[in-house]
Amino acid sequence: MNSSAKASPWWTPSVHADRRPFLIGRNAIQAALRGFFAREDFIEVDTAVLQVSPGNEAHLHAFATEALTTDGQKAPFYLHTSPEFACKKLLAAGEERISCFAHVYRNRERGPLHHPEFTMLEWYRAGESYESLMMDCVRILALATETVKTGKLAYRGAESDPFAGPERISVAEAFERHAGIDLLASVAADGSTDRDHLAREIKSVGMRVADDDGWADLFSRVLVEKIEPRLGFGRITILDEYPVSEAALARPSACDPRVAERFELYACGVELANGFGELTNAAEQRRRFEIEMAEKARVYGETYPIDEDFLAALSLMPEASGIALGFDRLVMLATGASRIDQVLWAPMAEYGR
Repeated sequence: MNSSAKASPWWTPSVHADRRPFLIGRNAIQAALRGFFAREDFIEVDTAVLQVSPGNEAHLHAFATEALTTDGQKAPFYLHTSPEFACKKLLAAGEERISCFAHVYRNRERGPLHHPEFTMLEWYRAGESYESLMMDCVRILALATETVKTGKLAYRGAESDPFAGPERISVAEAFERHAGIDLLASVAADGSTDRDHLAREIKSVGMRVADDDGWADLFSRVLVEKIEPRLGFGRITILDEYPVSEAALARPSACDPRVAERFELYACGVELANGFGELTNAAEQRRRFEIEMAEKARVYGETYPIDEDFLAALSLMPEASGIALGFDRLVMLATGASRIDQVLWAPMAEYGR
C-alpha cells in the first residue's frame, strides 16, 4: 500500500464502524460524569464561546474573529481557549459548585493528543481547597473506566490503574528525582526567577541551552523531556506545587511563597487535568497577565487583550478551587483509543497539508 495515500474520511462507513465503539464509550462516560456532578450538588452551566479575551497565557494560541454591530462597526472577539473566565464570573455572581462541558479552541495544536476544537470539562468548588479537586479526579478516572468496563487507563502500550492510590509529587521533587536539578534554587522568595542559575543546572546534566532561552523555556524543556514521560505509569500521578511564575491563575502556597497551589494530573505519561487554588487578587492577576503577554509578544510578536470585566468580577469572587480536564483525552485513555480523532464524533477538517 502506498504510505502517502490519503486516509479515508471519518464519515466513510468502514472508518466510522471502527470509531463507533469509542464514540459510544464517550457518550457513556459523559453521562456517568454528569451523574457524578449531579450527586455532588453541582449545577451544570453553559458559557459563551465568543469572548473579549481568549485567555492570557503566553503559549496558548487563539482563533480570532470579529463581531459586527447593526450599523456594520467591527469589534474584535476570540473563540475561548477555556470557559474559565466565564465560570469565575458565575462564582462571583453567587454560584458555589458549577461544572461545564465546553467546546474550546486552540490554534497551532493538532496531533494524536491535540485537536484545534476539543471538549474541556471544568468544575469549581467555592470555599473548598484544591485538594478536594484531587479527590474528585481520582473518583472521576475510576468512574470512567468502570463505565466502559476496561478498569484501566491505557495509551501506547502503557497502563495506569485508577483504583491504586495516586502518586503525589511536587514539581521540585520531580525535577530532582527525574532530572537531577534543584529547581527552587533558581526561584527567589518573591517568585522571581534566575535564568542563568537554571541554565547552569541544566547544562550540568547534559541538556541543551540556547542563548535566547528564558527561565520559562528552560523549565518547560526539562518538564517535557525529563519529567512528563515518567508520570502516571502503573498509577496516576498528581504533579503539585508549580513555581508561581508557571501558575498565572493560582494563588501562592501558604507553605512556600515560591510555589503555587497548582497541580496537573497524569496517566500513562499524558496530561489530563490542570487544577488550581484560584487567585482572587485582581491587582496581582493583572500583573501576572501583563507578564504573560510581554512574554507572548517577545516569543510570538502578538498579545491578547485583558478581560477587564473578569478582573472586576474577582473583587466579588469567593475563595475557590477550579480545574480543567481534557475530556477527550480521558475518553481516549479509558477506551484504549490511540488518537484523539477516534473519540470525536465529527473531527475538524484537515488543513495545512
